[in-house]
Formats: sequence, C-alpha cells, structure tokens
Amino acid sequence: MAVSLTHLEKSYQDPSGKSFRVLGPIDLRIETGEFLCLLGPTGCGKTTLLRILSGLEQADSGKVSLGAGRFGYVFQQGALFPWMNVESNVMFPLKAKGMTGSECRSRAAEMLNHVGLYGFSKSFPHELSGGMQQRTALARGLVTEPELLLLDEPFASLDTRTGINLQEMLRAICGRLSTTVIYVTHSIEEAVYLADRIVVMGHSPGRIVRNESLNLKWPRSRLSSEFTEILLSFRQTFEKLVDPSATLSS
Repeated sequence: MAVSLTHLEKSYQDPSGKSFRVLGPIDLRIETGEFLCLLGPTGCGKTTLLRILSGLEQADSGKVSLGAGRFGYVFQQGALFPWMNVESNVMFPLKAKGMTGSECRSRAAEMLNHVGLYGFSKSFPHELSGGMQQRTALARGLVTEPELLLLDEPFASLDTRTGINLQEMLRAICGRLSTTVIYVTHSIEEAVYLADRIVVMGHSPGRIVRNESLNLKWPRSRLSSEFTEILLSFRQTFEKLVDPSATLSS
C-alpha cells in the first residue's frame, strides 16, 4: 500500500488555550512494500504523525492518501488486553473483521509460530516476559497480513539482544508479506539496520530535515564499514538538530 502525505499540519492547545503547531507542514510519499523509519528526538511529532495515519487523530490541514486495504498498529508498550490470553489477543483483530471459528484460531496459531510463541497461546500477558509480550503485540499487528503496518517504538523497552532478535524477525515477516512499514524510533542504529529509507524529523514544529534511501543490501551487518559510515552520517544530522553550528551531512 502506498502512502502520500501532502502539506500535513497539526496543532494543539496549551493549558492557557494558546495554540502551538507540533507538526508540519509535512510532504512525504511511502512506496508499496517500503520499510520507512521515522527518526528524531522526543517531541518532534513522530507519534503524532503515526496517529494521524492510523486515524486516531485528525490533521488540522493537508491530505493523507492511503490505498484501501488492511493496516496494523503496534504500540510501544504492546497494549495487550490483560484479561485475554495470548491467543485471544492475537485473534482480536480477526474477530473484529468478522472472522470466527477454526480459521481464526488457525491464523493466530500460524502467526504465533512465526514470532516464536508456539506453546504459549493460553498464557496471559502478566505471565510473559517483556520480550514475549512484544512478540504477542507483533503477532496481533501482523495476523491480518496488513498492507500497511505502523509501529511506534515497539522494541524500545527491551534489552539489546531481544530487540535485535525482534528486529530481524520483523524484517523477515514484512518482507515475506510485502508489507509497507512506517516505523517510529529514537535509535539511529535501529533505523539504519531496519530501513529502506530514513526520514529524520526535527522540532519547532515537527518537520522533515532529512529524507534518504539507504544503499545497504540484506542481510545487514552492524560491523560493516558501510553500516558504520551511514550511522555516523545520521549522527551528524542529529548533532545539527541539537547544535545548529555543527556541520550537517548532506
């Protein structure tokens, strides 16, 4: 599913009633099957943009164009239903679309197997580790085989090894499904590892300051000279956001 954003803007009001713009104008197009990472410091509008794309919020002006199709959303903390077991959490979006019975359970079981949770279908969220909860959330986001998947820092709270494992799993599954992915992160390394293209957003208000496709083939090595070169380049971009006197990499 292709996504197009045209002159998108969003403002909020502070407690005194004064309006302040937090996003835009944003002009951006994401191609079908592309894995795009939105990278930037806290408060630059990344999550706001994601929520507008999902329909959870409305932009004040501008246009969002999405193809008609399925989409999934994976939140930072998983947002699992604590009263439902793993299987029921994953089946929830299927049931919301009217699927019932053995087909629903079969689809959920297949996705749980893909994320390494075979045998945990009857467990409840409080019985799972943080990594297993995020695997469940990922399975729920992917079980409908979405054409567009939105992820808001889904692995930020996990230890490094678990996060890397889930990054690799996410890329493999989305590649197999040809899913268009928009992935919000604060981590430069995570973005360079995952993305086909990185869009860096800055403050005052949230705007795009860099938009670049990565010339890195799969599988990727974090130890390669190419990876390190790109990583350092985006770190320079971040330095420019903090210190305008720094040299901005082109």
